[in-house]
Amino acid sequence: MSLFQARQPRRYRPRTIYRDEQKERIHKLIVDVKRQQGEHVDEPYDTTKFNGTFSQYTPHAQRASENSHKLVWPVALILIIVLLFVWHYLLTGKFHLL
Repeated sequence: MSLFQARQPRRYRPRTIYRDEQKERIHKLIVDVKRQQGEHVDEPYDTTKFNGTFSQYTPHAQRASENSHKLVWPVALILIIVLLFVWHYLLTGKFHLL
């Protein structure tokens, strides 16, 4: 980023807070009727139907998602025990197990 260039302001992205459920229901009925009659209906782009599809087709991502949580609990438990020993040593000044 240059020193003499002004940053561009963020673009305005309006979000709808309120929904008209009756309007959505009517639109869904219209789309269903058109689909049953054999007409081609353009569906809006929905990103939720693609969640998780990338990891299904790549073996590296599959292994990473399967093995990611196997090592967390033992490492966390060992770390807690070590921290308890350090805390005991700082309080008493002696390093013994019991």
